[in-house]
Amino acid sequence: MRIPGILLLVALAAPAPEVRHFRYERAIQPSGPAGQTCLAIDSAVFPNAAADLADLRIYSSSSEIPYALHLASPPAPSKQQIAPLNLGSNAGQTVFDAAMPEGSYSDVELAVAAHDFIATVTVTGSQEQAAPAKAQTRVGVFTIFDLTRQKLGRSTVLHLPQSDFRFLHFRVDGPIAPEAITGLAVGAQPAAEPKYRSVAQTATVAEKPHQSVFQFDIPAHIPVDRVVFVPSAQPANFSRDVSITVRPANPPGREDDAPAYPATSAGNLLRLHRIEGGHRIDEERLNIGGPAATFDIPEHWTVTVENGDDPPLHFAAVRLEMVERDLCFDAAAGSAYTLYYGDPALHAPQYDYARLFVAQAAAATTTMGPEQNNPAYQPRPDERPFTERHPALLWIALAAVVLLLGGVALRSAKTLKS
Repeated sequence: MRIPGILLLVALAAPAPEVRHFRYERAIQPSGPAGQTCLAIDSAVFPNAAADLADLRIYSSSSEIPYALHLASPPAPSKQQIAPLNLGSNAGQTVFDAAMPEGSYSDVELAVAAHDFIATVTVTGSQEQAAPAKAQTRVGVFTIFDLTRQKLGRSTVLHLPQSDFRFLHFRVDGPIAPEAITGLAVGAQPAAEPKYRSVAQTATVAEKPHQSVFQFDIPAHIPVDRVVFVPSAQPANFSRDVSITVRPANPPGREDDAPAYPATSAGNLLRLHRIEGGHRIDEERLNIGGPAATFDIPEHWTVTVENGDDPPLHFAAVRLEMVERDLCFDAAAGSAYTLYYGDPALHAPQYDYARLFVAQAAAATTTMGPEQNNPAYQPRPDERPFTERHPALLWIALAAVVLLLGGVALRSAKTLKS
């Protein structure tokens, strides 16, 4: 059978959505004109909805309304590795060119096989590789450094303004030989700035020897994409390693299909604003990516900041954040809508609207009311086969058959003996 036929059979076998089988509802009241309307899904929806929000449905009166669910921020593009061109020395400085990808880009990361250095990188751009100096546009001057010996981290990222030059030209002033430049990496500029929503926040810290520990309990199904740290103004300079561990909040019995625990990730917090060796350094990294996993059970997050022998950092807040998910649909002026969820039997809907969806910059925005129990809720009838609903009866029947066969065998044995 062809794949489309299989999908059709699965769709026909899947239970149909009915308002009476949704346990929860939230009112939607668009206030804008008719047309595309979007609302942000907050973290309160996830615990009571099915995994990946598969059971979300919108109704107006008794009519199901097609929608599209998408990330408010496109996924980060993968970085493209670029080999340096014309790598060499000029007037005691390391120089090289790079053929850049088409389109816009900003941050460029140099691969530098060197340690304990501070250098200045002057970047110019042009549309031709062999353009004379007067035809090149100055992009900026940037500082790269490796201060790991001083426990102040390392950065070889050049934070360029948004650019689209076909060729970039680099001049490195510092203790970096040409053979130490092994390449560079660049990612395409995203179409929009990422949008995040807070999942949980705390300022409560448990101080342990050489560590500061933050704890979070997160309901099931809620995705967490990053951990954001808000440190106090002092100290102005620091570099601290961070580890993130996720475990079940209430450890369940181990099953074959249970998720692998613990899930972990790690990173480095860095804030550096100083003049070092005559170079001005301004670098901040205050976000750490979370483990790339979403679990079907409540989670306990442990975020540990390694202080070493330095005094603990003071944080105004530590936040868990998720990329915003937007739900968009075509609203009619003056109509009221309701979002329903809480029916785990449903599969994700397949709408033409979602397949053909194009986000509009002028789309109206709206919000949802608080979560409420659906007053018309009725649990779905148990449609499993009788043997699955009453497995004990099957074992009783099997035992009765065994006893009956045993009795027949015993009687037959006595008859043969006679």
